[in-house]
Amino acid sequence: MRSSGIIFDIKKFAVHDGPGIRTTVFLKGCPLRCAWCHNPEGIAAGPGIMVFAGRCIKGCRDCLAACPRGALKKVRGIILLDRGLCDRCGACVEACPAEALRSAGRTVPVCEIMEEVGRDIPFYRESGGGVTFSGGEPLSQPAFLRELLLACRARGIHAAVDTSGHAPFSLFAELLPMVDLFLYDLKIIDDERHRRFTGVSNRLILENLEKLSRAGAPLAVRVPLIPGVNDADVDLEAMAAFCAALPGRHPLHLLPYHRGYAAKRRRLGLDAVLPAIAPPSSELLERAGKIFAGNVSTVIIGG
Repeated sequence: MRSSGIIFDIKKFAVHDGPGIRTTVFLKGCPLRCAWCHNPEGIAAGPGIMVFAGRCIKGCRDCLAACPRGALKKVRGIILLDRGLCDRCGACVEACPAEALRSAGRTVPVCEIMEEVGRDIPFYRESGGGVTFSGGEPLSQPAFLRELLLACRARGIHAAVDTSGHAPFSLFAELLPMVDLFLYDLKIIDDERHRRFTGVSNRLILENLEKLSRAGAPLAVRVPLIPGVNDADVDLEAMAAFCAALPGRHPLHLLPYHRGYAAKRRRLGLDAVLPAIAPPSSELLERAGKIFAGNVSTVIIGG
């Protein structure tokens, strides 16, 4: 197992990324630019720098001294990063004693990830859990993902892949024998509005979902419920009708939007894309659940 890839996090004891207790490995890189993305640090393929200004120690200038490009300065005790100058070398992250600067991405070999995963095998056995490869879009690093899946298969570990579906179907076909569950995102049916809110057409995504279903792939459809974006009855009914027409019957998860993405975008030096909207109400979740209930085998609120 010589392959390496770029990840930005490993979450232990995850309970919303597939069945049982899971370890979720977040791979970098995604072809979509979803306006509500709750992992914006995973979109870019390479490493990034996140700034937690509130953690900065007053009077400390260690990161300024460490930066070889002069990309950092302090204004009234607040650390500021000029991202136009920053080359994301990570020297400031290593120098910061308060973790006010953190890397969003690191290169990791497969063996290191599997060593981390191996510590949780007793929890997988007790709960019916396993490992989930998420992102970003894990299929953006296909060779790395393939090695990880093969390593899980060799150790008898349940492996799930959380995907946007925006990848050549040949990749899905290659990985299908190694994947125990696809967690497949379905965001918006209308192609024009899908382009507006994610930056890409949904044509490939819908085609791949239909092909995976026809191939008998183990999959669950996941719909992020975003107020003002895809929560109108016409949108929900269109998604429900599409799911009903799939060759197989698959459980559907409604994933309520949350505001956490905005703080992450600020730490990355990015503006918030969506207006300040509230998470979906219990009434909206109930209404959406009823719309889908007549078209899919199971409706679940959450992951």
